[in-house]
Amino acid sequence: MQAIINPGHISGVITVPPSKSMMQRACAAALLHHGNTVIANPGYSADDKAALNIIQELGALVYDTIENTIEIISKGVLPKTGTIHCGESGLAARLFIPIAASYDTDITITGSGSLLHRPMKEYLELLPLLGVSVLETNDCLPISVRGPLQVKNFLMNGSVSSQFLTGMLIAYAFIAPEPVTIQVDNLTSRPYADLTLDVLHKFGKHIINNDYREFTVNPYLHKQVNEVKITIEGDWSAGANFIVAQAMGADIYIKGLNENSAQADAAITGIVNGDIPFEFDATHCPDLFPILAVYAGHCKGRSKIKGLHRLIHKESNRMESIKAMLHSLGVKFFIEDDTLVVEGGKPFKSCTVDAYNDHRIVMAAAIAALEAEGPVTINGAEAVNKSYPAFFDALSSVGLNSHFVN
Repeated sequence: MQAIINPGHISGVITVPPSKSMMQRACAAALLHHGNTVIANPGYSADDKAALNIIQELGALVYDTIENTIEIISKGVLPKTGTIHCGESGLAARLFIPIAASYDTDITITGSGSLLHRPMKEYLELLPLLGVSVLETNDCLPISVRGPLQVKNFLMNGSVSSQFLTGMLIAYAFIAPEPVTIQVDNLTSRPYADLTLDVLHKFGKHIINNDYREFTVNPYLHKQVNEVKITIEGDWSAGANFIVAQAMGADIYIKGLNENSAQADAAITGIVNGDIPFEFDATHCPDLFPILAVYAGHCKGRSKIKGLHRLIHKESNRMESIKAMLHSLGVKFFIEDDTLVVEGGKPFKSCTVDAYNDHRIVMAAAIAALEAEGPVTINGAEAVNKSYPAFFDALSSVGLNSHFVN
């Protein structure tokens, strides 16, 4: 689908969608929790639906209850199928591989699109050390595992993604019979580890974080919780696009964001309220990179965004897709080691941007289009369904002038 967006002023109120990072973590924990979990403000993006489908395939019951609330009833992992499908969600794959490995039967984890090329090497090296049989192809999905997972202390590499740590923490939080410690080298995206611990705390789980180098699960300190009630926060990753639109002059009020959130992308507020041009290290919040690149193109002067090495294994190779987007928009930039340096301050060009099947490129390009010299066409705009199906509806509600071609 093509989205053809005309520049113009937008004004009104936008409510951000639920955080898919929090929603998927809550689903994984609800599967392992023996009891009921009530989730208010649940997400229904493609990634959220993948997580909901997986927990049902692994034995949970999911019910729509009152408006905007779902109930999950589970007795732990009791697979109904030998295959679980993660769609294109890297987080879902990395959450549910160790959870599937906790059960003593063969389970294959697969997916589609770019997910089939995203690295899973950390699990492939780690799980056999924990007694899990693993069958894989080329370090990527599909992967077949057979447990049960043996709970032991171990050391893992955290430099590729914090999602591997998240998967192990959630699994260990529910199955560890005695205290166990996970040591982590070079953990990236640290705020996402905080978000994992926040969700587990709601399920009564006690985990000690020692400077992001050691995480100790202590089941003796867990609290017994029969029914868990959890409200999914608004998504700062989606909200960042609208916060940048505000900074670029849009007259919009953004609802649904928790200012005290552990979500990594809450860092956007400090950037737009800081100096222009700006310098920012996005190593721990790489999902901000596309919209920050657009904001840097808007800001007069030379802005610097560090952390390019975190962009290669996303829905697209975001280092390349961001460069292509900036080139199409007529923004001058260059690469300096691990840093994107942008020369901003000139109007964006009327152009065509290829989304590379990446939802965050679509959203960033749409915000850039608001102050372009003419229409901006985004090829592959349907990629927003991965995280924010109502993105264009939200913009249209505040005056976006656009149309779509299938």
